[in-house]
Amino acid sequence: MNAKLTEYLNSVFTPYDGVKSVTELKADLLSDLQERYRELRAEGIDDETAFKRTVESIGDIEQTILEVANLSRSLERQVLTNFNGSNLADSDFAGVTAHKGQFQGSALRGSDFSGADLTGSSFKSSDVRGANFDRANLTDCVLSTLDLANASFNRSILVRTNFSKSGLDGARFADVRLTDVTMSLTDLRKATFEGCVFDGVDFKYTDLSGQRFDGQTFIGVKFDKAALTDVSFHGATLKNVSFKPGFALTNKYYRMIKTIRFDGSSMDKLTYALLKGMGAELANVTVI
Repeated sequence: MNAKLTEYLNSVFTPYDGVKSVTELKADLLSDLQERYRELRAEGIDDETAFKRTVESIGDIEQTILEVANLSRSLERQVLTNFNGSNLADSDFAGVTAHKGQFQGSALRGSDFSGADLTGSSFKSSDVRGANFDRANLTDCVLSTLDLANASFNRSILVRTNFSKSGLDGARFADVRLTDVTMSLTDLRKATFEGCVFDGVDFKYTDLSGQRFDGQTFIGVKFDKAALTDVSFHGATLKNVSFKPGFALTNKYYRMIKTIRFDGSSMDKLTYALLKGMGAELANVTVI
């Protein structure tokens, strides 16, 4: 009868072969079932009835096995995605799922993360020059204090992504909605933005001199204390956008504001009033 119990458990556990914690559960369960079977036989119950009652005594074991397997696989994935301090230049991560992946202090130059789900991952202090993040999900990712020169973010999902203090020379953002993204203390003079929507983005203390945001949309964006000399918002839409200069409006800040191009743009009344009070050139601006 021990063989029959083993055969029964094998059939139940087959879908989870190779999962260590499930294998351990199977061994413990077999021992318990054998003990239960012996107790029933000692009570004078026949083989078939004792086997049936033994199997029935464990209830809905399949749900328990599934939960144990899922937990084990989740823990295995967490170990698998710890690449801190690794040399992974030109690696292929296209399409992978690596939630809360750890890529800190790693060499990732030229790596392909296109289409990957990297939710909650951290790349802090890594070399990610030329990496491809096209269509990648970078929700809640930390991409701060690292080199992202020439990295690509076409149609990426950027929600609460942190780019603060990173190098973005030559980085390209196209057809992206940046939601609650942090780009403070960053040099964006040589980055490219095309067809983007900036929703709640923080550009505080960032150098945007000469940047072209023509035709793009800004909602609840903060340009507080940012360098904005010769920035163009031609044809852009601005709603509830902040341009706070700091503690005081200096002559230097007034001169900088006057270099910003707003012609052809549309903006809400509050943003318009704020810029007008700073002396911005607002000819051909539509107030919405």
